[in-house]
Order: sequence, then C-alpha cells, then structure tokens
Amino acid sequence: HEPIGWNMGTRRVTVSTVGLPEKIRQLANAGKRYSLAVSLHAPNDSLRNEIVPVNKNIGIKAILDAADDFFDITGRRVTFEYVLLAGKNDSIAHARELAQLLRGRQALVNLIPMNAISLLSIHGSTQETAREFVHILEQSGITATIRKRKGADIDAACGQLRLPHVHEQALHTLEKSS
Repeated sequence: HEPIGWNMGTRRVTVSTVGLPEKIRQLANAGKRYSLAVSLHAPNDSLRNEIVPVNKNIGIKAILDAADDFFDITGRRVTFEYVLLAGKNDSIAHARELAQLLRGRQALVNLIPMNAISLLSIHGSTQETAREFVHILEQSGITATIRKRKGADIDAACGQLRLPHVHEQALHTLEKSS
C-alpha cells in the first residue's frame, strides 16, 4: 500500500497508455506492482497509424518489446486493449494477425465494443463478430475477453460523455467565425 493518499495497493492500479516504450520501461522499473494496459487497437502499423496516429512515431514492435520488458521485470502480464470497429479492424484476418503478433507472450486481450456516438459514422462490431474474434485468439493460446458495456443505454459510456461538450465547442467556434 502507498503510505500517502488512498492507502490503495498498487496491484489494484492499472496504468493505461497508447504505448510509449520508454515510459513503459520506466513504469516497470519503478519498483511498484502496477498493472499495464496498452491501447493497441490494430495488429499492424499501417492500420494502427490510422487509428492511433501517435503510432507513426513509435511502431508496434517497439511497444511489444517494451511490454515484454515490463513482463520480464515485473512478472505481470500486459493487457492489450482493442476497440472493435466494424469493417475497420475486426476481420478474421485481423484476429489471426493479432494472434500471431501476441503468440508466446503473457498477455490478455481486452476486446472493447465501441459505444455508439451519434455524430460519428464509425460503428462498433456486432457481438457475433466479437465472439468470433475471441475464438480465433483463444485457439491460438491468447487469453481474450470482451469488456461488458456499461452506461451505453443512457449515452454515458466510454467516449460518450465528452461528445456533447466537443459538439458545443465546435458550434461555438463556427458561430464566432461567422
């Protein structure tokens, strides 16, 4: 437990990142038992560059090398977050590519159904697609789960709460420029 603050054990703290290799290694060497979640969202650099633009300066190989170092130093498996986007990163080929990428690693893939956002044309994958994706990963020896949705029915799930504020800011900017 941390001596100051909430007196919460560090094993219960998960640090989530887009995958900054040096920061991952710094976290691993901090001497704390933090968990690590990397927002991967794609099985290759070409697709990840589109979904996570900061990847252009990093690359998946560098992230996986740092994640391997994290595991070697801490003994804690890394969680890879993967938002399923219909028709973008959810194909059987993507699942197989991800399985190949993570094969042999102590990892958990947390598949996240994208929450509907009315102003965006991007949609989340179907439950059936998510189950197929998990099945392919599990057949390859990769532990995978589908995150349960919470709050989506009232537009209060991840990614949905900020949208009205962003929309309001955009309208305000348009009004000022008119």
